[in-house]
Amino acid sequence: MATFNVRGKNIEVTPNLREYVEKRVGKITKYFDNVNEIAVLLTVEKGRHIVEVTAEVPGGLVLRGEESTMDMYTSVDLVVEKLERQIHKQKTKLEKRMREGGFKAEAVEDPPTRVDTGDGSEEYPIVKTKRFVVKPMDVQEAIMQMNLLNHNFFVFRDAQTNEICVVYKRADGAYGLLESDN
Repeated sequence: MATFNVRGKNIEVTPNLREYVEKRVGKITKYFDNVNEIAVLLTVEKGRHIVEVTAEVPGGLVLRGEESTMDMYTSVDLVVEKLERQIHKQKTKLEKRMREGGFKAEAVEDPPTRVDTGDGSEEYPIVKTKRFVVKPMDVQEAIMQMNLLNHNFFVFRDAQTNEICVVYKRADGAYGLLESDN
């Protein structure tokens, strides 16, 4: 049984809302033997009701989905549909990865920092820093993980060359690969 961490930002998480979230989002657990924790962030911002769901599933994979509408319950329903589409789309690859053991990218956020040169020159401020373990995988696994996280890029270590690489989603819907030229 997965544990839920349901938090609200600019919204009170009532018992009824919490129950609805746990019931609807809990549907994704039927696809996996064991889901450790499902984190759900409910936010109201400028009249938009945003639902963000992050779930760590067996094999060290992370599912992530976000939806925004004018109604919180509709946003919950849509994010569950999005997660289920991701699972179905990646089903064969997910099954293969879970049989092989999987991988895990652990992200840790640092507090925001601001760079002040003191001489009046401008620098680009760093507003968020993430550190994560870069595990070896092939390009297809990296693309699958990027899609599951719903990100536009993913940093990984190439399993054959041991080099740090980046896969990214192009504007035309295709994928790109960045390799270092040492």
